[in-house]
Amino acid sequence: MNTQSTLPGYANRWRAMLFIGISLIVISLDNTILNVAIPSISRDLGASASELQWIIDSYVLVFAALLLTMGAVGDRVGRKISLQVGLGLFALGSLAAALSTSTEMLIAARAFLGIGGAIIMPATLSIISATFPPNERSQAIAIWAAVFGLGVGLGPVLGGWLLEHYSWEAAFLVNLPVAAIAIVGGQLYIAESKDESAPRPDIPGVILSIIGLFALVYAIIEAGQKGWTEPVVLEAFAAAVIFLGLFAWWENQAEEPMLPLYFFKNMSFTGANTALALVTFSLFGSVFFLSQYFQSVQGLNPLESGLRVVPMAVVLTISAAMSARLLAILGTKYTVALGIFIGSLGLLFMSQVYKVDTHYSTIVIGQILLALGLGTAMSPATNSVMQSVPVSKAGIGSAMNDTTRQLGGALGIAVLGTVMNNTYIDGVAGLKGTLSTLPPMPGIDDPFALVERSIQGANGLAAGLSQNPQTAPLAAQIHQTASDAFVHGMNNAMIVGAVIMMATAVLTLLILPAEIRHAEDMPEAHAHDKHATSAAD
Repeated sequence: MNTQSTLPGYANRWRAMLFIGISLIVISLDNTILNVAIPSISRDLGASASELQWIIDSYVLVFAALLLTMGAVGDRVGRKISLQVGLGLFALGSLAAALSTSTEMLIAARAFLGIGGAIIMPATLSIISATFPPNERSQAIAIWAAVFGLGVGLGPVLGGWLLEHYSWEAAFLVNLPVAAIAIVGGQLYIAESKDESAPRPDIPGVILSIIGLFALVYAIIEAGQKGWTEPVVLEAFAAAVIFLGLFAWWENQAEEPMLPLYFFKNMSFTGANTALALVTFSLFGSVFFLSQYFQSVQGLNPLESGLRVVPMAVVLTISAAMSARLLAILGTKYTVALGIFIGSLGLLFMSQVYKVDTHYSTIVIGQILLALGLGTAMSPATNSVMQSVPVSKAGIGSAMNDTTRQLGGALGIAVLGTVMNNTYIDGVAGLKGTLSTLPPMPGIDDPFALVERSIQGANGLAAGLSQNPQTAPLAAQIHQTASDAFVHGMNNAMIVGAVIMMATAVLTLLILPAEIRHAEDMPEAHAHDKHATSAAD
């Protein structure tokens, strides 16, 4: 009997892949569309800078904190039903966000969206592991990574177009038809799968992981905004250490752990997760500035800004989809390391060519290099994570893969954002004396504080001063100084990101096995399976 034909949904696996991809696009589109819509939301709802940050961060906090738990739940109750429920919740959250009449309501809706996202993300990848046989799984995961990259790239373009023709609410309403298509198609073509010998729910593990991850992500976010030595940041980091330490202790001695710690003894799992965390650290922390550069430095509108990242998204999509072929030739270790190294060269190139007036034809070279490298590396790394855990634990394996990406990305934005911000503050310091001589301005207590806070604040002040012929030269000086300082800070952040990425390429060569070590090859896995069987009996 052909064992492949016994896999759930094997006959419809490629049709199912289409709707898995549509489910994934809901998440990847949402984040990048929101970034484009933030200025419009600020104007319509009167949101402060802190409130705008929490509109973004409330989603990230809930999403990252729940990923491990929702991955385990999917393994237990069924991955298809989890995906369908997640899509339904995401649609409801999107509708609530679009109907929001205050920043508090929008922040709450975004947090609710985080619940849906945390259910959807691990379900998509774990369904692939359960549906596709090993010889096709790497290609299916490559397509998964390509679709996610495509959604990230299309988000700013779609967001810019929607804002050109509609209000910011459309950025959330666009999720509704996409989610509906994914739900209907998934119901028709995705087969149910779950861990048939699922252990009892690990309630202490669930509680400790949620609190620990929430505290860790909160600490990282607040460190990026307020500074790394603020009491609230140190307290949150301390709470994260305590609760994640208790989580590790509990999982190590629990009879039926949510996250079996023997997974981490397999370097195909740990090495790939480490590489993904460090790559997303560099990627998120560096590319975070691109939209601001195009809009606040070069003066482009959101749609023009979004169009300038399309080549990057296209190359990322193609290279991720093609990475399975290179993987078959070079193996996991060398494919991942090569991709990371190419990506580091892209970041290094970008750090050297970005000036206030750099032509796009130069900028796009660095973007293509970065995208080529990351597309080549991230899909095989994800495949290594998923193939190194048992299919019965695909949900928790997928959740761990997603959690490391989220933590790496959040940390990258916080750390490299601090590098950029410190350079920016030093760069505009010379304006303090000049701005202190300005006459009082309506609604502005301290003009320099406005400049020091952000390049957007500096541009707003410059726009006001430019209306008066006497202060127009000062307005031009403020805009030029702030732009130079921002670009210098962005370049410094990209250099740090490039160095970390190069170090990650070397680390990958040292710790990642040349070929994937599968779960069944681990002695601990057999001991765990025997224990689970005896417990069930």
